[in-house]
Amino acid sequence: MDKVQKTTIILWIKRIFGFTAISLWLVIIYSIAKSPVSFIEQASYCMISTMMLFGLLSMGLKGLEYWEE
Repeated sequence: MDKVQKTTIILWIKRIFGFTAISLWLVIIYSIAKSPVSFIEQASYCMISTMMLFGLLSMGLKGLEYWEE
């Protein structure tokens, strides 16, 4: 696999990771927002799910950047 092809594949994988993470985040936030409890009780779930999801996304992108070199 040459460098240009490898770079293109990694770029598309990063785009797929980003799209999947944002879509999953929206689904999670929507499901939390539909629950009947007050916003104060929902806030911690929103923060935790956001931090975990985007932390995993950051780890995946850093791994791809390491592999890209």
